[in-house]
Amino acid sequence: MSAATEHARATEGSAGLHAFNALPDDEARTRVLACLGVPRFADVVVGGRPYADLDALLSTAEDAANDLTDDELAAALAGHPRIGERATSAAHQAEFSAREQSGVDPDDAQVATELADGNRAYEERFDRVFLIRAAGRTAGEILGELRRRLGNDDAAERAETVTQLREIALLRLTEVAA
Repeated sequence: MSAATEHARATEGSAGLHAFNALPDDEARTRVLACLGVPRFADVVVGGRPYADLDALLSTAEDAANDLTDDELAAALAGHPRIGERATSAAHQAEFSAREQSGVDPDDAQVATELADGNRAYEERFDRVFLIRAAGRTAGEILGELRRRLGNDDAAERAETVTQLREIALLRLTEVAA
């Protein structure tokens, strides 16, 4: 069971979910797009309202985040900063990213250098930004995963990137509905 699902069970029936269910479609869509910048995903999640509980919301979101097309993957990654860098995207996305990367100390010169080098190697290898669910991970854990994933083949890394996007989206949706 994912961390997002476990957290969802702890917060079922929250006032935040009821508020999310009651949002006008355009505002709900904006909030969902900040979780995963894929219009089809936002349409499915917003279109599934009202949700009886957070598990139902997260289940719909998890299903909608599977099988991303290459264009959807590129669009979703465009909203994420490199690990160790500040987000310059929309306000909601930037706030999420800042909290999620709180375990990465940008003032640690060695970590900053290793992340920059790793990000560069990853982008040269896979032609996209390295993405990982940073929430709850230390800089050392993130660097270890970055190094490990550099050894993946293209198909395995694409699948892992989609999994990480899905985990991030579920954590963010949990916050939106809290």
